[in-house]
Amino acid sequence: MMPIFRRVAVIGKYQRPPAGAAPESSREVIESILRFVAEQGCEPALEQETAELLGLDRYPVLDIDGIGRLCDLCLVVGGDGTMLGVGRRLAGFGTPLVGINQGRLGFITDIPLDSCQAALEPILHGDYEEDVRPLMHACVMRGEECVFEALALNDVVVNRGSTAGMVELRIEVDGVFVANQRADGMIVASPTGSTAYALSAGGPMLHPSIPGWVLVPIAPHTLSNRPIVLSDTSEVAIEVVGGRDISANFDMQSLASLQHGDRILVRRSAHRVCFLHPRGWSYFATLRKKLRWNEGGS
Repeated sequence: MMPIFRRVAVIGKYQRPPAGAAPESSREVIESILRFVAEQGCEPALEQETAELLGLDRYPVLDIDGIGRLCDLCLVVGGDGTMLGVGRRLAGFGTPLVGINQGRLGFITDIPLDSCQAALEPILHGDYEEDVRPLMHACVMRGEECVFEALALNDVVVNRGSTAGMVELRIEVDGVFVANQRADGMIVASPTGSTAYALSAGGPMLHPSIPGWVLVPIAPHTLSNRPIVLSDTSEVAIEVVGGRDISANFDMQSLASLQHGDRILVRRSAHRVCFLHPRGWSYFATLRKKLRWNEGGS
């Protein structure tokens, strides 16, 4: 049976392999996946930075834009952090992504490396579960000028520096004043990000099918300031009123330094990310594994 994905790209971690890395890591891992993709009748391609860092030159090499334009599927080898970066960069192309995890299973990189070939074969031939996740678009407004903007798959976080005191933030939703909050910061998280920083700050988990966001204060001064779930059609505005050494983080991978009076506007992006999982994949099974629910049970 012919694969339904003609050209398949492979992306690895954007960092050099550690000294003394085990043989089953880095170059050998990527090469074995590329060979397997070719054996399935697909045309493999390797992302440019991955090829340069690992010294691989036996396969066609494409940059991220080239992958988006020319490839039908992208295999991301790494962890959730790697997938977040790739997902944002390929979102505008609509390229579906498959996550292969080299370490502990992630929430969105869910295929274990040691069994990836068995999982990939049916996916390459069209047997998979599709999982579409929304992206957030955020911009930092300084007066009437947007001085920084970014996409986020997990969350947008406004928080204080490591040595500063609390920040004071003014929160609006769709232009309606919600509250002034003194806290260590504020998180606006998507359903994907609801199991990340927002969860550790006391926020709820949102099922990926829910078209919503969660607004979570970080260590608020007033304990009655609690997380709230919003529609993802809302625009959230966070204005910096007071505090020092304040920054805005987008998936914890891009950062903007903030001044008093800056407004961070968060709205739903027009782009989405499509993950492909093995048939039978379940969001709840992922939660059980990652959060160790029902350990010892069936």
